[in-house]
This record gives sequence, structure tokens and C-alpha cells, in this order.
Amino acid sequence: MDTQSLKQGETYFLNLRFLLIVTVFVGNAIEPLIQQVSGLHQIFLWILTFHIPLFVLVTGYFAKSGLMGEAGRRTLTQISLQYIIFQSLYSVLDYTIFQVKDIHHSVFAPYLLLWFLASHICWRLLTISMRKLSPFQQIGISLILGVLVGYLQLDGVWLSISRTFVYLPFFMIGYHFNFSAFLNTITRWKRAGATLVSIGIFVILGLWGINLPVGWLFGNMTFMQLGHHEWYAGLFRLALYILQFISAAAFLAFVPMIESIMTDLGRRTLYVFLLHGFIIRIANTAGLYPHIQGTTGAILLILGAIALTILLAQPFVRRVARPLVEPSINWVVSLENIAFRRSL
Repeated sequence: MDTQSLKQGETYFLNLRFLLIVTVFVGNAIEPLIQQVSGLHQIFLWILTFHIPLFVLVTGYFAKSGLMGEAGRRTLTQISLQYIIFQSLYSVLDYTIFQVKDIHHSVFAPYLLLWFLASHICWRLLTISMRKLSPFQQIGISLILGVLVGYLQLDGVWLSISRTFVYLPFFMIGYHFNFSAFLNTITRWKRAGATLVSIGIFVILGLWGINLPVGWLFGNMTFMQLGHHEWYAGLFRLALYILQFISAAAFLAFVPMIESIMTDLGRRTLYVFLLHGFIIRIANTAGLYPHIQGTTGAILLILGAIALTILLAQPFVRRVARPLVEPSINWVVSLENIAFRRSL
């Protein structure tokens, strides 16, 4: 891939990353109201059909520049520190300030959105372990593992094992994504057609989505937990994969190719991702949701989530929160070097 294509690819995926973090914040903001306010359940289901798969795909795309060697080890170390810091912080605040009940806190059970960090570590390690296989073989094996994990007789939340394997195919696709080939095949008419497909999925979900169990779209539960003990339960996941692939591909039509302020905001989506959970918790604790009524209230909630996404992606937030979100790992590297020298 030439330098121009690499630059275009980075711009495109940064724009995509920002649009996705908007849908993440909006989805989490409206979730408490999807059974109370008309239309929110439809929006929530539509978002779930593409936002996690595409976020994983984007993560895989950017992982290709630093998967192996020293860069890869440093990235794994930083993700591990982020997980430990925010797992501890969210748990402490739940016990003290938010006083959230019925949540089992354990370092082995990622806290809500932190499953992504735990799975990211595993995706990188699994990609490294399969590096000698062809891209087609890696993606094929990932799909098989994504189906087979559903048959395990355990809680899929532990170590984020369910989501790790369910979304592994999207990480692999992102890792091997050829932006030059994508750029050569995409046309104005194809983008228009993809937009219509995405709108069609939205309409269909509004008409018949009420019968679609949300647990399938989250990907965090095994077939046993979803109430399916049939031997053919894996076919349901395959069908869901088809829906997610189509919905994710269709959403790509909404992503602009040109560099803009959206591109810059896309560089700091990690801050939105790790910090927006505190805002959702505060809104719940403060009793905001019972006061949101009807369509007007839902629209204001969505606009508020979009505004807060933009706010959390500002440079000043990064300057303030960087020690938490992007902790220095130099001291860990120093300890590793000392331990390595002593072992020689």
C-alpha cells in the first residue's frame, strides 16, 4: 500500500472511529429507556447490529502497525494497565458513590464496557498465534471459534471469553483489511445502495425487532445462557454474523473520506470510551432518567450524548486525564528489564 493510500486509510478509519464512539455513547445513554420511550428500542437494536463489530474491525486495522516486537509488547502492557486502573476505579465508585447493587466485582469479570480491553489483549495474542496461517484461514478459524464458544457450559462474561471469540472474526478482518482494494471498489452508487440497506435494516428492526433477543447482539452470553440448548444453536449465531456483516458493511457508506475535525476527534476516542461510563453512572445515580419523557426528551438525551462525546474527545480532556487513560509504562518496562537481566 502506498503512502497516499495509507494516509487515506488512516483518515477514513479515524472518521469511522469517531462515528462509532458516538453510537456507543448514544446506545449506552438510551439503553435504560428502550422499553419506556417509543423508537428508542429500534435505534438501540440498529446500533447493536454494527457498532461493536465495526469498533473491533477498526481496532484490528490499527493493530497491524504495532502487533509484533517491542511496540506490540508495550501496547499489551498499556492495555493491561488501563484495564487494572479502570476496573478498580469503576468498582470502587460503585461501592462508595454510585452504590450500584447486584453487580459482581472481580478482576476476572470485566466491568461493563471494560470487556473491550480484556478482549483486545486476547485478540492481539490470538492474531500473533495464527500469524503463520493465511488471512483466509485466520478468518475462517475465527468464525468457527466464534460459533463454538457458544456451546461452552459457563458464564460467557468471565474473562470476556464469549465476546473475545464472538468478535474475533471482525478483528481479523480489520487486521487484514486492504484499504486500497476497498477504495478501488467503492463508488457513489454503491455508497447510495449501502445507505439504503442500512435504512432498510433500521426499518425492519422497527417492525419485527421486538422479537430479537438483545443478548444475541451483545455477544456476551453462551447459548446455554440464552436459553438455547439445541445442537443447532450455532446456526443462530451464523445468521447473526450475516446480519452484522451486512449492517457493518452498509454503515461504512456513512463515513466521509476527507480529513476534517471529525478525523482529529477520532484520535481521542479512547478517552470517550473509558470516561463516558462515569457520566452514565452519574445520570443514573442523580435520577435523571425518570424525568425523560416522550420523543422530545429522547431527542434531547441523544443530542446531549453527542455533545458529550465531542466534549470528551477534546485535547484538554486528554491533557487532564492522560495519566489514567494512557498511563506511562516506562516503570513496568524497567522492571521487566531488571527481571530479565537477573534471570540470565
